[in-house]
Amino acid sequence: MKSHYSYTVYADPETAGTFDERRFGGPIGSLLAETQEQLLLEFLAPVGHGRLLDVGTGTGRAALVLARHGARVVGIDASARMLAVARSRAAAERVPASFAIGDAHALAFPDRAFDAAISLRVLMHTPDWRRCLAELCRVAADRVVFDYPALLSAAALQALARRVAVRAGRRVEAYRVLSDHTVARALAVHGFRVTRRHRQFVLPIAAHKALGSRQVSQRLERGLAAFGLLALLGSPVTVLAERCGS
Repeated sequence: MKSHYSYTVYADPETAGTFDERRFGGPIGSLLAETQEQLLLEFLAPVGHGRLLDVGTGTGRAALVLARHGARVVGIDASARMLAVARSRAAAERVPASFAIGDAHALAFPDRAFDAAISLRVLMHTPDWRRCLAELCRVAADRVVFDYPALLSAAALQALARRVAVRAGRRVEAYRVLSDHTVARALAVHGFRVTRRHRQFVLPIAAHKALGSRQVSQRLERGLAAFGLLALLGSPVTVLAERCGS
């Protein structure tokens, strides 16, 4: 499992050092970051004083957002290089978040140790997404928040192209896509149900980054949403799931 790209790619110092700029740089990257922050604060409200676990924290962006709003946050990641960036950012901003090495497939915490567990851009890459989701549900008392590229979306075409590229010997991140139904069924096994879904874009993120204009992208997406395409084909999907009966 440790040879899987989701471990090896993010262990690379260059990947860790440039991840935030590649993902959240530019006008579309800033829109992604702002949307992510807004959703976390909405889905996990009230954030203050809650005990939260950020699984696959990477450079700590989500963990730091929540800690700035008063949450007691632990961020775990399999990459020491990514965690070094997270700790440096926390120290520079004087944000009291803690970070530790950990594996999303086997979380080293008791059942329901946290009020909520968060995992962003993990299920799409991890070797065993069902096991990771089971662990999120196990350690969360009430809520889990995670995301995934949708099966019915442009992301599915890119995912297919990447799988073909891997078979041809190219080194790319051949991520998976998931259907809402499959995710809901997996959650139900662990006593959780989806209570909120947010769909980001109809067009691929890469297309929006190529356009390079936040205003143009937002106008395009509003037009597509008006025709019902966002609800049908929007991706990535960010989910809030809550424990049944909680």
